[in-house]
Amino acid sequence: MEKEKQLLLLCRQLIEQSLNWGDSSIWGNDDFEQLSEKIFDKTRVQLSVSTLKRIWGKVRYENFPTAGTLNALAGFLDYDSWRDFRQKNRTDDTYAVPVNEVENPPQEEIPSQNPVTEKNPKPRKIIIAIAPLAVVLVILSILFFINQKTVKPVDLSKVKFEAIKVSDNLPNSVIFNYDASAFHSDSVFIQQSWDPARRERVDGNGKQFTSIYYEPGFFVAKLVVDNQVKKQCLVYIKTKGWNGVVEKQPVPIYLSAKEMKGKNWMGVTDSTLRQKLGLPVFNNTWVKFSNVREFKDIDAGNFTFETTLRNSSAIEASVCRQIRIIILGTSTAIIIPLADKGCISGIDLWTGDTWIGGRNHDMSAFGCDFSQFQNLKCTVENHHFKIYLNSKLIIDTLQKHTLDEIVGIRYEFEGAAEIKDVKLSTPGKVTYFDKF
Repeated sequence: MEKEKQLLLLCRQLIEQSLNWGDSSIWGNDDFEQLSEKIFDKTRVQLSVSTLKRIWGKVRYENFPTAGTLNALAGFLDYDSWRDFRQKNRTDDTYAVPVNEVENPPQEEIPSQNPVTEKNPKPRKIIIAIAPLAVVLVILSILFFINQKTVKPVDLSKVKFEAIKVSDNLPNSVIFNYDASAFHSDSVFIQQSWDPARRERVDGNGKQFTSIYYEPGFFVAKLVVDNQVKKQCLVYIKTKGWNGVVEKQPVPIYLSAKEMKGKNWMGVTDSTLRQKLGLPVFNNTWVKFSNVREFKDIDAGNFTFETTLRNSSAIEASVCRQIRIIILGTSTAIIIPLADKGCISGIDLWTGDTWIGGRNHDMSAFGCDFSQFQNLKCTVENHHFKIYLNSKLIIDTLQKHTLDEIVGIRYEFEGAAEIKDVKLSTPGKVTYFDKF
């Protein structure tokens, strides 16, 4: 166990070096939030701020980190796993040393076999001549180092970053009021959400920036300076009932209430999509139906979600006919995938804190026969996350972190869609039920 602790210390040191954020002893809560995001962005594993604080000794905790946590830390450093990190780094009783440093030790300086004698004094004169210059350079280097060390870190609590919506409709322009001048950087960006593709460069000495949100959702916008997230703010774009959007770049297509209404279902037909897009095939074309608002009295740690739906595209129009059902929370989300039985390799489940991917897991239970409506149920209770498809339990796993508060429901279809009903409830409390 002692050697494992040494390896963990080395792992921490390597992470600190890669971040270049300075001494970890002065890291605050914002730093650990940024580290949590960086680890998630790279490994798709969510390590909580409290977990990271325990690892860095900010919180007293006697137990050693779990295997999943260690694997995530190693993955952040580009190792395949903690075992891979252990194998490629050697330890002794007092410290851990990277393998490449052991296998390539510094060479000892070998004394010259032909020392300079008084008969050849010229080299000594050169050394005497340049010695004062070397001393000056050393002093200047020390002064520069001291100056660098004495630069005070920016007080993030005084850095301004806020978002103001201009309306309650879609699309919605958001005004960002910011002040990043204290960083003295020309690498300043505002990122609309978790997606780095929605990052735009702004003036490092500017005060305002506006951005258009075409889709509803609960977004965490970021102020990014020198490729580090410095501040965050919430952007909550709600809907007035159900909203339908067809993905298209650079501007999506909105569906009218009439176009979304079928016979006892909400969705969209192949013919409407062909008319909207001018395309007969919808592979990788996504249609989204969202109801984004507070679901008060629903306990995110104890709820049941039920829905009846199907992807109604013909296989000629959408080969895999994928569906994603998303329950939005203030801290994370649940993403449940369904697909044609032959396409389960390409789907991924997000439980709220863990990715389960079709590339390295058997996801055949999520394969569907979309000639029939599918009944899907999801439950969260006592940190257990379960999914039932057509009354059959297809997954039962732990959910360490709840959604905190449920703030929206979204369906995403690859092609045409039909949704018959949706129900969200907590035992003994309010039940939300839509039957179309």
